[in-house]
Amino acid sequence: MNKPEDRFEVSATASSHFAWIRTRLALERTLMAWARTSVSLIGFGFTIVQFFERVQTSSASSVPVLLPDAPHNFGLALIGAGILGLLVSLWQYQRGAHYLWSDEFRPVAGLAKEHATTPIMWVAIVLILVGVFAFLVVLFRWA
Repeated sequence: MNKPEDRFEVSATASSHFAWIRTRLALERTLMAWARTSVSLIGFGFTIVQFFERVQTSSASSVPVLLPDAPHNFGLALIGAGILGLLVSLWQYQRGAHYLWSDEFRPVAGLAKEHATTPIMWVAIVLILVGVFAFLVVLFRWA
């Protein structure tokens, strides 16, 4: 397998520095888009479960519901998809950031130190914890 330095030459110019910054910001935007999508999935899943459980309990109808656990299972699937999306996107973000901060791109980055963590990474971690909490609440029907 060819090493990245075998494929191209990295030179520290103004244009390559700004290209590096654009790539870094694109990586951030991608994680933010995944976080936004995952929050929507987690929120919709939790809302579907809560709405249909309230409708089923307040219903005075004596007609049995065809699939009483379907909203519960669908909500769990949406919440799980949101958590999984955040986990995959965080992993992808870490790999991309590690690559951009590798030794071959350090002169292009313009900084001598290792990369700092960004707020969106911590937001994604907090959202994963919120999603796991929502999943557990729905799974064990605590609400």
